[in-house]
Amino acid sequence: MAVFESLSDKMNHIFSKLRNKGKLTELEIKQAMREIRVALLEADVNFNVVKGFVASVSEKALGEDILKSLTPAQQIVKIVNEELVALMGSKHQKLAVSDRPPTVYMMCGLQGAGKTTMCGKLALYLKKQGKKVLLVAADVYRPAAIQQLGIVGKKVNTEVFEMGQISPVKIAKEGVAYALKNGFDTVIIDTAGRLHIDENLMKELVDVKAAVSPAEILLVVDSMTGQDAVTVADTFNKTLDVTGVIMTKLDGDTRGGAALSIKAVTGKPIKFSGTGEKPEDLEPFHPERMASRILGMGDVLTLIEKAEQAFSKEQAENLQKKLKERSFTFEDYLEQLESVKKMGGIGDMMKMLPGMAGKIKSEDIDEDKLMKAKVIIQSMTVKERRNPDIIKGSRRKRIAQGSGTSIQEVNQLLKQFEMTREMMARMQKGGMKGLRSMKGMKGLF
Repeated sequence: MAVFESLSDKMNHIFSKLRNKGKLTELEIKQAMREIRVALLEADVNFNVVKGFVASVSEKALGEDILKSLTPAQQIVKIVNEELVALMGSKHQKLAVSDRPPTVYMMCGLQGAGKTTMCGKLALYLKKQGKKVLLVAADVYRPAAIQQLGIVGKKVNTEVFEMGQISPVKIAKEGVAYALKNGFDTVIIDTAGRLHIDENLMKELVDVKAAVSPAEILLVVDSMTGQDAVTVADTFNKTLDVTGVIMTKLDGDTRGGAALSIKAVTGKPIKFSGTGEKPEDLEPFHPERMASRILGMGDVLTLIEKAEQAFSKEQAENLQKKLKERSFTFEDYLEQLESVKKMGGIGDMMKMLPGMAGKIKSEDIDEDKLMKAKVIIQSMTVKERRNPDIIKGSRRKRIAQGSGTSIQEVNQLLKQFEMTREMMARMQKGGMKGLRSMKGMKGLF
């Protein structure tokens, strides 16, 4: 996740200087607080939020217990971590569910924030939880919005209810009635957006809210717009009393200030974050995990969840057996490459390991090499994939020609395969300790 990468680097740099000094003076702590303030402002965090955050951290960090502590730097990191978690909402807020079906979720936001696409992502997320979801097309102003929701619905295999370009309030009411009649337990209403906030948009959204009494009003905001996203969230919240925020494009080159500011400014939690373009690229927002990533502590829980989604139980058991018997082949390796791709790529995985943030940069990981490895493996015969030890001189030359690569690249893949096999065996034996050995793979990609 590119978001917070720069902030994480700066925070780690500040804390590394504190750790090198052992005991700390009040002056040194105040200097660190000034640097944290600058880092947050450069990350586009709201000025008043930064002011309050630094004041709160400073008050606790300058306490007598910290100044006299044998590990003051660790204590300050702990305080900053706790304050970051509190700033973003303390814990993940689950979606509300109505006592009587259907549960209605009303999606709102400005044009360009990714609202319609997010309707599809949320539908898929809820379907995986066993919900029967209906999408309702109530955005009747934007050209092709209804058709776009239809395409999104097809992608996630979800029915779309639409009545053309009539009153959005009528469409919303009829959509909920249709859901009730046809056994849908969840309704997601895609409401109209505008290029900017205006009175007509807000009145219409208030009318839709009154007509369908949604369990949640979810505001979709574009994290790339920085503090504009916070302003938009504040305005929508004052009119609609939104229940939560979904941040899109958190995988992009964004400084992350909006994610750190929205809860403090609006009082409403971020419930989900969009982390890519695929329908499945939607993650519940966990403040404690996000704070951990910012401070370079990794995010093992999210890594495990991603792994559980990418690997079936049968695949995991089969892989464990092969590692134990040392019968891991290139066919298995190819399967693992596909699973890594599903998890967001090796770079994203490694950044979630404790102690790896700041040491692994986006430019350090060449994801294209993974694709090249796939082509080389596909140029091998079945016998060669299953018995890599037989791949000698003439075979390497043929594989290189067949894959449009060089013999040197084939040799590198063979070496990489052997190292991966060893690493995975260590992971199986050493658990978390073995998992950290992944940092030795940095030079392979």
